[in-house]
Amino acid sequence: MTETTDAETRYYCYMVRCANGAFYTGWTTDPLRRVAEHNAGRGARYTRMHGPVTLVYVEEVADHVAALKREARIKRLGHARKAALAQDHPLSSEFD
Repeated sequence: MTETTDAETRYYCYMVRCANGAFYTGWTTDPLRRVAEHNAGRGARYTRMHGPVTLVYVEEVADHVAALKREARIKRLGHARKAALAQDHPLSSEFD
């Protein structure tokens, strides 16, 4: 197993749809692992209460700070704008 340096780490902002139809937004270095954590009850409190979740949006960003800023911007969007964002940016095969 090779270790990556901080400069090689990839950061993502992601959005999942919860079982109740709500969206949850977060950041991670591995979206598929993070969704699995949410669905296993090891994610955020909200997703534990409203799971299971489905990955609907992933955006690679430059670094940790960019991930936090993008997460904050998405969280300020209303439900309809989040739904449009997910619909307008289908997941790549990497995240299916």
